[in-house]
Amino acid sequence: MPEYLRYFPYETPYPHQREAMEQIYGALADETDILFEGATGTGKTLASLVPALEYGRKTGKTVVITTNVHQQMRQFRRDASAIAKTEDIRAVVFRGKASMCHIDVGYEECQALRETTRDLVETEQELAELERGQRDLLAESQAGSERATEARGAVMDELAAVEDDLAAFESQATCDHYYRNLVGDTTDFFAWLYDDVRTPDEIYDYAHEQGFCGYELLKEGMEGVDLVVCNYHHLLDPMIREQFFRWLGRDPEDVIAIFDEAHNIESAARDHARRTLTENTLQSAVNELTGVDDPRADHASNVIETFLSALQTAYDDALAFGERERVDEHWHDLAIDNDDRRDELTLAFLQSYSGPGFETELTQAIELGRELDTQYEQAYKNGSASVRKECQTLQAATFIESWLDESAAMGTYPVVSVRRPQDKTAHEEESPEAVSEQDSTDDNDGSDSQQTLQVTQIPETGTNEASPSGDLYGRAELYTCIPEEVTRSLFDDLHASVLMSATIRPFDVTEDVLGLSDPETMAYGAQFPEERRRTYAVDGPALFASKRSEYEVQETITQTLTDVIRMTPGNTLVFFPSYTEAQRYHERVPVGTAYLDQPGTPAHELRETFTADDDGVLYTSLWGTLGEGVSYDGDDARTVVVVGVPYPHLDERMEAVQDAYNAVFGSEKERREAATNPHKDDAGWRYAVEIPTIRKTRQALGRVVRSPDDFGVRVLLDARYTERSQIELPEYSVRSAFPPEERSEMVDIDPEKVKFGLLNFYGDMDAYDGTPPTP
Repeated sequence: MPEYLRYFPYETPYPHQREAMEQIYGALADETDILFEGATGTGKTLASLVPALEYGRKTGKTVVITTNVHQQMRQFRRDASAIAKTEDIRAVVFRGKASMCHIDVGYEECQALRETTRDLVETEQELAELERGQRDLLAESQAGSERATEARGAVMDELAAVEDDLAAFESQATCDHYYRNLVGDTTDFFAWLYDDVRTPDEIYDYAHEQGFCGYELLKEGMEGVDLVVCNYHHLLDPMIREQFFRWLGRDPEDVIAIFDEAHNIESAARDHARRTLTENTLQSAVNELTGVDDPRADHASNVIETFLSALQTAYDDALAFGERERVDEHWHDLAIDNDDRRDELTLAFLQSYSGPGFETELTQAIELGRELDTQYEQAYKNGSASVRKECQTLQAATFIESWLDESAAMGTYPVVSVRRPQDKTAHEEESPEAVSEQDSTDDNDGSDSQQTLQVTQIPETGTNEASPSGDLYGRAELYTCIPEEVTRSLFDDLHASVLMSATIRPFDVTEDVLGLSDPETMAYGAQFPEERRRTYAVDGPALFASKRSEYEVQETITQTLTDVIRMTPGNTLVFFPSYTEAQRYHERVPVGTAYLDQPGTPAHELRETFTADDDGVLYTSLWGTLGEGVSYDGDDARTVVVVGVPYPHLDERMEAVQDAYNAVFGSEKERREAATNPHKDDAGWRYAVEIPTIRKTRQALGRVVRSPDDFGVRVLLDARYTERSQIELPEYSVRSAFPPEERSEMVDIDPEKVKFGLLNFYGDMDAYDGTPPTP
């Protein structure tokens, strides 16, 4: 029996799990990445985790399992806890500081508090050591030692100096929780931590009761552990990743990463790579510089003000007639990119800039910003400021430098967005770059002007007023189209990675967009009895966006949904291309207890209410939060319907992603595209639109039939899913985008016959309580 099976916490693995474990263990030994697709119920997590833990134990490596779905993190903790009951492993579940801070301060403030608190403890320890020394010398002196008398005098002088240093801490900000970490006995905490796999909430509560900082203790306790459960951003964000590995006490090559829901890495990496700068940050930087007594301030202000003016010009010029009035509190993108020249924001900047050279002025602005940032940190640490200010000049100048260097680069899409503030503080609330509230004690008296810049307090008008150019304000953004720029270096640095998902195929596309080098691949289809599930492709109308408002189309969809819901012995999930369509049929369909998911609705509460019903119908968007990573087991939901082919909104960003993918992958993929789908030879469309859409659809279909004893029906309501469409609508058909084994289960059916199909299937399952419904 393979040694790694000691980490399997249950009676025996399925045969396909054994096969997957063997292949994964071999790939880890070869330092090869693995792409692992497994349908619901294939046991992907344990099939990946078990061999990884064994290999990590033998080679001194840490396993990190990561996801972007909260429910999956809870499942990983349960699996790790089950393993820990049979094998001696140290495992932790890691979460970000924001949700674990006992005093609710930001990252920069926390860092400054830790440093000051550490200095305080070191000073107290130095004082205690000097006290012990002087007492020993006093005893020797009283015994007649002249050398001791002389030495004690020197120690007493040093002791007085340290006492003065200690007294200075009375006016400085420190953290009581972190102080107790440093001076208290944390032995019992770590014994408790490693006794099981604790949740972050449990750690927070336990530490809070003891007066400790649980987050800092958790960081300390991560070093050398066998397994860490965490969120994507701990690996995908380069800055966080560097710190994360340092907390682990591991170099990247000593880490094995397992990515769950790995089809989401592409979009998550793109989000982590995007950089933004809002108009209020630019205005705040200008205000900040107004009070700085330094010759570089004028140069910094000049280049930042010019970019601010260019941003306002760019979005004013880009707004079409009547478009300004339609802008609401949400960010509204404006196209500024040009095919044959630089983008409109850059052009506006270059045309209006006047000075000794923007490169020179940006260098001076960044240098000055770093010095200001250091001054703000010192002011917070020594107690002269109650909050740790962020340097707006440094943020603005760094972004402007990146914009001018990178906005024309391949794979980067420059975009300007606008929004309408809803109240006085809207600017401040929306932006991660928003200025911290400033305290009057930030003023410097100039007494140490040789070392410290003089800053005069200036009102922060940029954060509380609308844009000088009108009632809107803007944001510049560098949007990364190709996530490979973020992920390639990660996968190259790690020892090896397992990327697992129920919908990670096509493997070649995943390999390309993430920058993987010759990964091993494996795929396992549905493992549950085929007779306990049915998949219907309804040959109804092709729901093109232009057809959705037609009366005949709406009548057909309404009647088909009515039939499906009436014939379902339990709850029904219905997914649409948008929330607007979900609301339309929520109002039209007359049967079932209707639940409408809308943007901003707490998904957990809605799911709990819906699954407690027995004839509920949940109407939602496939691009919302209920389409993947959420289980509907058994009676929670029996039937799932996907209405239409839910392509994402095809805006300028999506077009930029398509263009970038086509430019990078189009030529080398031409032969493959022609072989797999001769009607769509545009790699950009396939990579950026079609494949993510089909993955979303497959995820939605996987919400039901989640165990061997479960049963249910999946309905694809659009002609483009049918076999007929491959012949009669070849340029629009999506059936071939599904894996072969899933296509083989699709049964084409006319809309008026769907009710009979469900009636027969659920009748065969003895699912009706009493007399079946009448068709």
